[in-house]
Amino acid sequence: MMRRFIPPALAFTCVLVSLSGCSGDGDDGARIRLGTVERGAVAETVEAPATLTAKANATLRSPAEGTVARLRVRDGDRVKEGQVLARISSPTAREQLDQAEEADRKAADGVAPPTGLAIADFKDEIDAIAERGFKKARQAAMAIEDPKERAKALAEITQAEGDYASAAGAAEAAVDRLNAGIGGVTAALSSIGAASRVQTQAAVKAARRTVDGLVLRAPFAGVVSLGGPSGGGNDALSGLLPAEIAGLTGDLAVPGAATDGSAVAVGAPVTSGAAVITVTDVSELRISADIDESDILKVERGSTAAADFDALPEAVYAAKVYSVGVTPKAGSGGGVTYQVQLDLAEGRLPDGAEAPEPKPGMSAVVRITVREVADVLVVPVAAVVSSGRDSVVWVDDGGKAVRRIVTLGAEGDGTAEVVSGLKEGDRVVVSGADSVEAGQDLK
Repeated sequence: MMRRFIPPALAFTCVLVSLSGCSGDGDDGARIRLGTVERGAVAETVEAPATLTAKANATLRSPAEGTVARLRVRDGDRVKEGQVLARISSPTAREQLDQAEEADRKAADGVAPPTGLAIADFKDEIDAIAERGFKKARQAAMAIEDPKERAKALAEITQAEGDYASAAGAAEAAVDRLNAGIGGVTAALSSIGAASRVQTQAAVKAARRTVDGLVLRAPFAGVVSLGGPSGGGNDALSGLLPAEIAGLTGDLAVPGAATDGSAVAVGAPVTSGAAVITVTDVSELRISADIDESDILKVERGSTAAADFDALPEAVYAAKVYSVGVTPKAGSGGGVTYQVQLDLAEGRLPDGAEAPEPKPGMSAVVRITVREVADVLVVPVAAVVSSGRDSVVWVDDGGKAVRRIVTLGAEGDGTAEVVSGLKEGDRVVVSGADSVEAGQDLK
């Protein structure tokens, strides 16, 4: 349930209105009280549930199955960008690198078609193997969580595909010349071998990247926690190395789906893609709020706001709108909401002392100031009664209640701006307005 309270911007407004008779705790709803319309300030706010998020969050995963060989951090440690956090021991990854390098050496020495297989058919088989390998490699690269590493892997695969296409074209031409009787078998096989080596070299590069990835480094400065959310593996080698060409046997793919251990310690086994360490950049904290569609058009970038957290209900934190989303999502009560990001500033306790810094993931309620007016006519919100589409205020006219339709402007938590229908000095019913009848004696 949302908590509502009058933000600091409205405290002054209520002081002004209190001079007009809106104060007086303990009055029951049936008692009629009058106040005087005066000038003041009103701040209109939009309130929404929110969650605190960090500037960045990265989960470091094991690129291959193995064990945790070294762990240099503990939960809550602050680390610098590039700092070594852990090392994974993976005989599987080392073996795959050795196999990839061996396959590349064999491809460099040339290939020979299997007995009884025509060179043209051998070329087609090589192309089919390459197509399957690159397709699997691209699928594996897409599973890499780190955007930079994913982009790097995809770029390498794209380059390898382009190099293979060029080499395959040369091999095709060599086979055509052989079939036309103007080329030799050696030249054709050499061209096919050059094409196959493009793929083996790409496999070596991917295998080396996996081995290098066994050393987990902080992608940016932040706070670490062991483990992390579950997710898929990130082995770009899987399916890339053509075992058929190299004459190798066995499955070279790294085991598939990753699992996240509940504890990470030296000697603990890890699967390919298993989360080992999560790094969170807390240098900037932002609030992610879901704003209802009925209010989103009022919110603008740069709008000021206040936030209070469930974990720190006595503290008030300043905030400012950083971005206003345009992608809708289904709201919990029907309709849609839009995400708004706010930069979080320092918070204050009731005694003025600095409030503790909240942690990412904490829930909050934000109140975004969408409109502020000063030196305008104001009345307590309790003075306004809705009557169909009209907003009505009961005015004291010679001691009798007179119904007055008003036009409202900015509406705050406790007060509302009156654009028309009243004038400064008018006496109005500010408590018990919903029980008043026309002509009722207000003396």
